Amino acid sequence: MRYLLLALALLCFNSYAEQSITFGVHSKTAPLEWRNNGVDQGFNIELMDRIGQLTNRRIIVRRKSFQELVSDVHNPDSDIDVIAVVSPVNLGRQLSQSDPIYATHAKAYTLHGKGYINDWQDLIGKRVAIKKGAFVDVYLSGYPQEFERVDVDLYETGFQLMTQGKVDVVLAESFVARRLLPLYPAIRSGSDALIYGAFNFVANNQRSALMTEINDALRQLKLSGEYDALVNKWFGTGREKVDLTSTQKRTFALAIVVSIISAIGMIFTGFVSISLRKQKRALKTELAQRLDIQRQLVSLSKQFQSVLDGIPNGVTIYSHDMQKLWSNDNNIELLSSAEFHHEDGRPLELQALVTQVLAKQSSQIEEMAYLQQFWQLQVHPIADNQVVILLEDTTEAHQLRQANDEASRLASLGELSAGIAHEINNPTGLIVHSISQLQQAMADCQPAFDSYQKQNPFWLITGLPPEQALAEASHSCNTIEEGAQRISRIVSDLKRYALPTLSSEQERVSLNEVVNVSLRLTANQIKTFQVSIQLSQPAAWVYGDAQQLQQVVINLIQNACHACESGKGHIVIETRIIADEQAIISITDNGCGMNRSTLARVTEPFFTTRRSVGGSGLGLSVCSRIVKAYNGELQMTSKLKQGTCIKVRLPLAKEESN
Repeated sequence: MRYLLLALALLCFNSYAEQSITFGVHSKTAPLEWRNNGVDQGFNIELMDRIGQLTNRRIIVRRKSFQELVSDVHNPDSDIDVIAVVSPVNLGRQLSQSDPIYATHAKAYTLHGKGYINDWQDLIGKRVAIKKGAFVDVYLSGYPQEFERVDVDLYETGFQLMTQGKVDVVLAESFVARRLLPLYPAIRSGSDALIYGAFNFVANNQRSALMTEINDALRQLKLSGEYDALVNKWFGTGREKVDLTSTQKRTFALAIVVSIISAIGMIFTGFVSISLRKQKRALKTELAQRLDIQRQLVSLSKQFQSVLDGIPNGVTIYSHDMQKLWSNDNNIELLSSAEFHHEDGRPLELQALVTQVLAKQSSQIEEMAYLQQFWQLQVHPIADNQVVILLEDTTEAHQLRQANDEASRLASLGELSAGIAHEINNPTGLIVHSISQLQQAMADCQPAFDSYQKQNPFWLITGLPPEQALAEASHSCNTIEEGAQRISRIVSDLKRYALPTLSSEQERVSLNEVVNVSLRLTANQIKTFQVSIQLSQPAAWVYGDAQQLQQVVINLIQNACHACESGKGHIVIETRIIADEQAIISITDNGCGMNRSTLARVTEPFFTTRRSVGGSGLGLSVCSRIVKAYNGELQMTSKLKQGTCIKVRLPLAKEESN
């Protein structure tokens, strides 16, 4: 008898092993299935295991992509028997499917700050991501919508496209979206449920007999309460409605299953024990991971709070009824100050601004002023009818914009000056030429004036005696010529300053020769001063344009002469080489010197301390521009009543090889 029972058990086991159900699993459909530490887990997997036990079939789990599973379930020759998918509650699939397993829904997901989707009309004209083959796709196949459809392989692909700005909305099933939202913080739930559905086991119609067995086992599990236990385990909710149909049939099937389990009790007990140990280890690992994540979240929350408290900008959260919910207290007193107003002078009406932002669900940025400071006020809508208000001090940026505007005006003035200089230059040349002819004519007419004076002793010119009148006329001619030459010099400075680029022709130039030529051209100006010349030997050579460098040295010599008192001034001009890398021209005087504020502005265009005597304020500005064009530097030191030293540093030119 004992051997007979053993043979019966082995026979039953062999029959059980020969029959199987291949269950296709999509690995990204949490929390119904997932893999933890290499072990397949989830509601559907555990439910299929129990169905396999009740139907005397071995459950084989095969993991494939969603598209492969959808293709397999439509193929009668596929190696996949059953998959778990969602069907809309008001639409049926063409395939054989089980009783509903678990209710779910789909809704719209959008980026934070986008408008709420109240119904299908709000999707018109938008780019909407739809998972191909999912229950949303099945539902929409019978309901054409007026939006631009973008097919994706996974809901996660839709989320990625939305963060890249390629779609506006993702219609996603809630269970999957709940898993994805922590991975995409820029995305939020943007609507109520738009489609209701239910999870079902689905198989090809040629496997309808197998689906009948699965349905019988599923109903038996619901009657026995095991289904409710699984639902509570994986979802935390129970099933209250009990299907009472075919109770007698399921009870008989349960008796058969119990008999089979008794026959193979030892084997099944060992299998369950191993499975429970694995599951226990997995649960311990999961618990440890969750505790670790909880500790990390607490730490991250503290760090985030510390960052918010430490940033210089003010951050405050208000409710729709203007209750302050949280603030880092930075500059929050400005929001209630009567002197905190818009840049155009309008007073700040904070409550009206918050109401407007919440009504439009769009951010608003305002430029504000407080005393001599400037601020930027940002109001952004967040969840639960709340707004976050950011206050940023923009005084420095405002001052930089003003400085940039001033620089632009100076640049425009330089361009305008070039045009004016050109228009003035022609009449100035005519004046100089005409005065020269007038002076020569007066000299040639002098004998005729003398002869006529003898014939008519009482002759007057402009009411003056002829000699006095001629002297006054000669003085006036000299004054006119001097004024015209002064205008010509100013025009020349303006034209040099307004040049768009300096000469690009560069050659090796001797600084000693530049100094010698400059001294010859300024000989008339420096003759009343003591001038010391110290030129380097061998001569220092640089790359540049000789005439432009002479212009720099001449301008610096003239400035030194203007700063010194005639007969007492001492000017030292020197060239030298430093460390075989740089050449220097220095011009030092013992003149009046400059204070710190004047020294800081001396190279600004049109700035001069000699405007009353004809200074244009362009000389040092042009010099600085020329030196910088040759990768050089203009260095100045000065003290009031002690003198000034200006050094021109230029890169030393390498000796040319023969």
